Amino acid sequence: MANFKRIAIMGGTFDPIHFGHLVAAEAARDSFKLDRVFFVPSGNPPHKKNYPVTDAKHRYLMTNLAVAANPYFEVSPIEIERPGYSYAIDTVTEFHNKYNDVDKLYFITGADAILEILTWKNVEKLTELCCFIAATRPGTNLEELRRFIEELPEKIGKKIHIMEVPALAISSTDIRNRVANHRTIKYLLPETVEQYIMKNGLYQS
Repeated sequence: MANFKRIAIMGGTFDPIHFGHLVAAEAARDSFKLDRVFFVPSGNPPHKKNYPVTDAKHRYLMTNLAVAANPYFEVSPIEIERPGYSYAIDTVTEFHNKYNDVDKLYFITGADAILEILTWKNVEKLTELCCFIAATRPGTNLEELRRFIEELPEKIGKKIHIMEVPALAISSTDIRNRVANHRTIKYLLPETVEQYIMKNGLYQS
């Protein structure tokens, strides 16, 4: 096993993965001097239980295609191989046990998800195991976000780092809608992922 000292987990449905995800991961790698960023496609995300999610196999393969050119990026099938709902606490615990000699373990997520952090399963235990990188998106209200973090219990709030990333107004929902409506998705995501979507007829309505 490689001797990593600072690693990060980037979870998401990645349905599909796009340049917004990749830019955020690379910004985190650079800003926090990470040895490796692990992309973890969610298996059965509890917050998406009322939404159809593309088969995990497709999302896993698309994520691999997207990160292949970056030697600091890796894809983990840990959640798609785990039965039941995928919770951050379970994934972070597994990474913490596997890479128990790392100095820092980070969890990269969107700033909007941080606003719901108190609803996450076992959040206090989670913040004992890792720090959070809250990546901003276009339209993120930084003042509101900072105020929210300041009002959190100290042992949670001190583990959250805000990271401003280049404004890329790209969303997986928009990409799915564009495909369904026969509109271009070029330059919104890696060409290999675009080709995979077309070859496998994903997101056609």
